Amino acid sequence: MKFTVISLFPAIIKPFFENSIMKKAINKGIVSFELLDVKDFSKDKHKRCDDLPYGGGAGMVLKAEPISSALEHVEATKKTTIFLSPSGIKHTQELAYSLSKKEEIVIICGRYEGIDQRIIDLYVDFEISIGDYVLSSGEIAALVLIDSVYRLLDGVINPNSLLEESFGIKNRLLEYPHYTRPYNFMGIKVPEVLISGHHENIKNWRFFKAKEKTKKNRYDLYLKYLEIIGEDNGFNKKN
Repeated sequence: MKFTVISLFPAIIKPFFENSIMKKAINKGIVSFELLDVKDFSKDKHKRCDDLPYGGGAGMVLKAEPISSALEHVEATKKTTIFLSPSGIKHTQELAYSLSKKEEIVIICGRYEGIDQRIIDLYVDFEISIGDYVLSSGEIAALVLIDSVYRLLDGVINPNSLLEESFGIKNRLLEYPHYTRPYNFMGIKVPEVLISGHHENIKNWRFFKAKEKTKKNRYDLYLKYLEIIGEDNGFNKKN
């Protein structure tokens, strides 16, 4: 898979591709990337890429021309173009799985008040929000999206990890609690079942804790879990 990121500040993005698991994925040939600086596509002698919004209002808007030129520079024919915006559809694990099947993802990073709507109308396949909050940097949102997608590619991480983690494809529950050494930390001991060596009991404990955590922290997901397993049992309201 190839990620192409169009940004005013690509230097924010670059280190992510040069470290840790992503670097290993690139070395294996699983992932490739290209960073395009919007300023390189500006015809303004000062490389200006923003302007005042029509209709007035606070802030500046990224101009259509340099972003359009950057998008036209991308040669891939099977690309999926994404603009990251608080106004987009909310990003989910299901969407991440769907995007992981794409050949190339082109991400437009917003700044200031956003980008000219005509870029969205003409080029964008998905307008995506990573959550119900606003960031000053579209680059940060781009990193969130990229990380959520590439880790699902074959050969990047252990596939068993994907089954048991939060929002996993198996049951959509949050992940169970984890413990490591020391056994006793500030008076809190590791649950005895985890050191019992009884694999079936450990499996059952983790499943119970996953359900317990999901019901407590994300009741909406807990109801979805009940739908998946075909159970209601009167849990459509909190008790």
